[in-house]
Amino acid sequence: MLDRPIARIENLRVEFETKSGTVVGVEDVSFSINSGETVAIVGESGSGKSVSSLSLMRLVEFGGGQIAGGKLIFDRKSGGEIDLANTDQSLMRTIRGNEIGMIFQEPMTALNPVFTVGRQLTEGLRVHRGLSRPEARTRALELLTQVRIPEPERRLNQYPHELSGGMRQRVVIAMALACEPRLLIADEPTTALDVTIQAEILALIDRLKRETGTAVMFITHDMAVVAQMADRVVVMYRGKKVEEGTVEEIFENPQHDYTKALLAAVPKLGEMTGKTYPEPMRLLGREQDEIKPIPGGEGELLRVENLTTRFPVRGGFFRKLVANVHAVEDVSFTLKKGRTLSLVGESGCGKSTAGRSLLRLVEPLSGKIALEGRDILALDAEGLRKARLDMQMIFQDPFASLNPQMKLLDQVAEPMWNYGTHKGQALHDRVAMLFDRVELPRAFLNRYPHELSGGQRQRVAIARALALNPKLIVADESVSALDVSVQAQVLNLMMELQADLGLSFLFISHDMAVVERVSHDVAVMYLGRIVEIGPRASVFENPQHPYTKALMKAVPIADPRLRKSEKDLNFKPIPSPIRPVGFKAEPSVYREVGPDHRVLVTDSGY
Repeated sequence: MLDRPIARIENLRVEFETKSGTVVGVEDVSFSINSGETVAIVGESGSGKSVSSLSLMRLVEFGGGQIAGGKLIFDRKSGGEIDLANTDQSLMRTIRGNEIGMIFQEPMTALNPVFTVGRQLTEGLRVHRGLSRPEARTRALELLTQVRIPEPERRLNQYPHELSGGMRQRVVIAMALACEPRLLIADEPTTALDVTIQAEILALIDRLKRETGTAVMFITHDMAVVAQMADRVVVMYRGKKVEEGTVEEIFENPQHDYTKALLAAVPKLGEMTGKTYPEPMRLLGREQDEIKPIPGGEGELLRVENLTTRFPVRGGFFRKLVANVHAVEDVSFTLKKGRTLSLVGESGCGKSTAGRSLLRLVEPLSGKIALEGRDILALDAEGLRKARLDMQMIFQDPFASLNPQMKLLDQVAEPMWNYGTHKGQALHDRVAMLFDRVELPRAFLNRYPHELSGGQRQRVAIARALALNPKLIVADESVSALDVSVQAQVLNLMMELQADLGLSFLFISHDMAVVERVSHDVAVMYLGRIVEIGPRASVFENPQHPYTKALMKAVPIADPRLRKSEKDLNFKPIPSPIRPVGFKAEPSVYREVGPDHRVLVTDSGY
């Protein structure tokens, strides 16, 4: 390790000018990053983590911020140390991408929608490294192979919208690594990714750090990722640094109350071992709350048999059908009243499509969906409208699922207007009651979605889903984008509502620790099929299918002494779910390995 750190932030202060005056984003923050070291910056949304990183890149000025004080010392490849806080923008252009790489949180906004992936990857190489077009293309292919994107030659000619979220994020990582920067800033790079891809990308960043001596500034709110990656941890809260220490010190002996609360809110894989039923988490400040397991009911609410959903792929001059995407293939399961069945798997495995097919937001090709004996697929438009009184959905992105022009009061009331269940004062009282249920202040009734944080918006989405007293709620990745502490509160809220109202949840997620906490039963999906299904304890404590075992191995655990090494991760690339038009899929055949615990015998492709 070098004596001189690659980057030092000293007494940084960043201010934002708003209509209501000056807002301080970051105040008096100092830390350093050495060569070959990973420093994790931890905290919730709004704590100033991203502002610190954007200041180091001098991008904060493009977002309305201003560096009002402090130094940003950076040790260049050649030319020694410079203070980035007062470097002019033309020199910053040379440093950005070439000497400091950045992986942004939201890959769709970090990529240009009108250029191909190949063009965006080669641009930095040609500008900073002076490579010719063929040389830059060869290097771009190497980078895509390094970040394990399947069929990299084909991807170079595709546009960002043609790739899944996980693939787009890997392209952004490849772009950040292209010029082998001395400092890599990773801003929540794995928030939107699946467990397996997350594990691969963390291993990739770790390997590059060891091989090239790159310093890594890793910004995240996921404490399990911190335990897996960090050498040192800086904890931020409301724009200030509240604690700093080695990863072992922070996890084993946290000093600040905020750090303790943050660690208490992390669901840890293995916590539910030996427990039959899910139960809410114990959160700091609410220790007096009685924690009761949720046994659930007995009667059958939902039965799904041989559900198949495919999407047409059209091509050629006349847009003829050339192939089908086999998104959901011969899926069967039952869900009992008052219980939670979790669908787990990676992006593109068909779990969201399966959830949407149940509500007929996507029309299935064949199969049977029976909700309390009613055949959902046989209903006409009016019958389906009535059936949706009993089925509601909480979407992954609350900002996209709420109307930005409507007050929250009207959005939660809208389903009740549509169905005429409540009117006048009764309607207003019920909306106020729903806000109380999801622990939002009644003062928020007249606010708009943009005035709320992500966690508060998700609570509004839950209140709206509860408006019609449904029996089944399909929760599609409903907590994946939330901070740890907010996620814990929302999960506890969902479990409390289940215990009080007897709700049944189909919980779609890729976070295994969350799934272990909330589920009665678990179904693991891979390439459109359920490869293993059974009670949560059986699937988690005795996984049988090779894919389930690989998934369990990939989950980072919030304990720095239980780190995964790269050799633990032996994933095969996911094959394409696209099949030619006349393709006949084999039916799903299962082997019983325990009470209600079944494993797929048909070749699943894994």
